[in-house]
Amino acid sequence: MTSASTSSARADLAVVGAGIIGLATAHRYLADHPGSRVVICEAEERPALHQTGRNSGVLHSGVYYRPGSAKASLAVAGRSSMVEFCRERGIAHEVCGKVIVAVDRSEQERLAALAERAASNGVAAKLIDARRLAELEPYCSGVKALHIPSTGIADYGAVCSVLIAEIEAAGGELRTSTRVVEISETANGVHVATTTGDLEAAWLVNCAGLRCDQVAELADAADGYRIVPFRGEYYELVPERSHLVNNLIYPVPDPSFPFLGVHLTRMIDGTIHAGPNAVLALAREGYRWGDISRAQLREHVTNRGLWRLARRYWRTGAGEVWRSLNKAAFTRALQRLVPDIEVDDLVPSPAGVRAQAMDPAGELEDDFAVTVASRSTHVLNAPSPAATSSLEIAKMIVDQIDG
Repeated sequence: MTSASTSSARADLAVVGAGIIGLATAHRYLADHPGSRVVICEAEERPALHQTGRNSGVLHSGVYYRPGSAKASLAVAGRSSMVEFCRERGIAHEVCGKVIVAVDRSEQERLAALAERAASNGVAAKLIDARRLAELEPYCSGVKALHIPSTGIADYGAVCSVLIAEIEAAGGELRTSTRVVEISETANGVHVATTTGDLEAAWLVNCAGLRCDQVAELADAADGYRIVPFRGEYYELVPERSHLVNNLIYPVPDPSFPFLGVHLTRMIDGTIHAGPNAVLALAREGYRWGDISRAQLREHVTNRGLWRLARRYWRTGAGEVWRSLNKAAFTRALQRLVPDIEVDDLVPSPAGVRAQAMDPAGELEDDFAVTVASRSTHVLNAPSPAATSSLEIAKMIVDQIDG
């Protein structure tokens, strides 16, 4: 891993961003093009600090996503690819299954619709009654649930460590503390100016996550997309109360809000995480209320699409903010799923920020979004299930480059 360089270099592929998608793309390119030169430019001092490093660790099965969408197909294929990758390399993972719970009869129709969507996406899922739910999750309260056996958990940090080791073994280079400041495409390649030296590459792939739209703008390839950061805040169950959750417990999604709602997830280390809520972050890396960027505030204030979103979801959004500021309110949301959880059972856990793209029409982009310029590819929307899908997203990108 290189932290500084002053000389210009040449590469077959330059990758911007060392999160799991950037690393998977570099890894795939080297596997398909042995002996090629790949350089990864990461602005932070170490890789996978943001979305990847703060991931909930879930191996998503592909239940929620619109049939025929990239999220649906890549999540289903990606879960299988990631399980195989972890198994072959001895990375901690477990296919433990999850339940999506209807807490009362009013949610059963939406739960049935989710079951139909699962079938359309080729995901094995079974509607179960309260008795079977109690067998799987004894402390969970619900009248019916959708059981998805193929959902799992994985150590994505370990996945990234293995990807880096295999990239470097294949001759790839990871430059940390290296921010891209200029991109100039030519007929034969792309010139990349960074804070640690210039790079000439045949192709560039932008996987910069929270900064992907800004990097894309350097290549005039943002196509009207802009990132709107949403903070997701988590709690963790104290160890003596971890028995309240066996695996993964999710609510039936609220159709009036474009997020899944707070849920309970067993992590690969056995801890139980609760969350996230979804509140507008005031900085790209705004992990706390006190993290405020004037530039981000200006973006929010001038973003007409965000104002329309606020008018549409103000009531639900206000509830998310209230849960952020009030632990008792957050606890009550969890008690809908597991009534025995008490306020004192929860301790704060690190928050994450979702790099959610808004499309040119001012709507939150529901699917993965990738744009292609003459010599560069830009991943402009890759929130969950991107970690699950990362190996398949990488394959898609490399196939597009080769094509």
